[in-house]
Amino acid sequence: MSEHRERTAGTAEPADPVDSATEVFVAHRNLLFTVAYEMLGSAADAEDALQETWLRWVDVDPSTVREQRAYLVRIVTRQALDRLRTLGRRKESYVGPWLPEPLLTTPDVAEDVELADSVSMAMMLVLETLQPTERAVFVLREVFGLDYDEIAEAVGKSPAAVRQLAYRARTHVAARRPRGIVSPAETRAALQAFQRAVETGDLQSLLDILAPDVVALSDGGGVRHALLRPIVGADKVARLMAAGWWKRDAKRSVELVQVNGGPALLVRVNGEIDGVVAVRVEGGYVTGAYHVRNPEKLSRVEQETTLSR
Repeated sequence: MSEHRERTAGTAEPADPVDSATEVFVAHRNLLFTVAYEMLGSAADAEDALQETWLRWVDVDPSTVREQRAYLVRIVTRQALDRLRTLGRRKESYVGPWLPEPLLTTPDVAEDVELADSVSMAMMLVLETLQPTERAVFVLREVFGLDYDEIAEAVGKSPAAVRQLAYRARTHVAARRPRGIVSPAETRAALQAFQRAVETGDLQSLLDILAPDVVALSDGGGVRHALLRPIVGADKVARLMAAGWWKRDAKRSVELVQVNGGPALLVRVNGEIDGVVAVRVEGGYVTGAYHVRNPEKLSRVEQETTLSR
C-alpha cells in the first residue's frame, strides 16, 4: 500500500510509483510468463517465478530503468534459474517419465511459427536435456532475441562465456529437435488419423501412421496409471495402443484442441479431464506421442493461456 499523499490545491497528485510499476509489469506479464515457462516446463513454477519477480520489481522506480523489458526479463530469468535447479532435484524422484505441463494456448500462438515450435511438447522435452544455464541462454537468445550482453547480465556470466554456452546449446538442440518445422495442418491431419486408429484399436491403422522409431511417453506422476518408461518402435507402440492404452469401457470423449501452440487431443472420461495427448509429427508420421495424465499438470487445459515474445 502506498502512503497517503495530500492533494495541494491547483496541483496534480504525483503518480504513485506502485501504480506505475504495476502498469509496466502487467504490460510485460505474458512475455515474462513465457520466458519462465520455457525455462521450467511448469506453469505453476512459472507463476511462482513471476510472483518473485513482481516482489523485486515493485521496489524499483520504473522511471529510473532505461530498458524495462530487459530489466524484467533479467529478474524473471534469475528466479527461473533458481527454480530450475530445485525442479531438477524433484524430477530425480519423479515416478515414471516427466513431461512438461501442457497449456491450452490462444490461436495467435500457432500463428507465430517460431514461438509455437519453441513451446511445443517435443521442443520442451529437448530443452529438458540442457543444463540450466544453457537452457536459459538458448531460450533468451534463440526465442526472445536478446543480445549477448543482456543475457550475460541475466545469467551472471561474461558475454564471451554466454556466446560459448549459446553455441553449445544450439548444437545440442539441433541434434535432437524435430527435423524441420511442420505446419499445423500437417500435424492436425496426422493427429486425426492417429486418433481414429487409437479409438478403433486397429493395429494396421496405427502402423500406417506411426514412424518406425516412434517414442511413446506417458506421465501419471505416480497418481494415475501411466507408462513407467518410454516405449520405442512402431510395432511395440501400436500393440500397446491397440491393446487399450485408452480404456474403452468408460464414457470417453476426445476433443481436438490447441496445446502448446499445436493440435492435441483433450481426453475426458465421464465428463472429467483425464489427460492430454500431444504428438510430434515429421514427414506425415507420428514420431512422438506424449500423454499427460498427472492431475497436477492438467489445470491449464480448460482455460487459454496467452504466450508472447
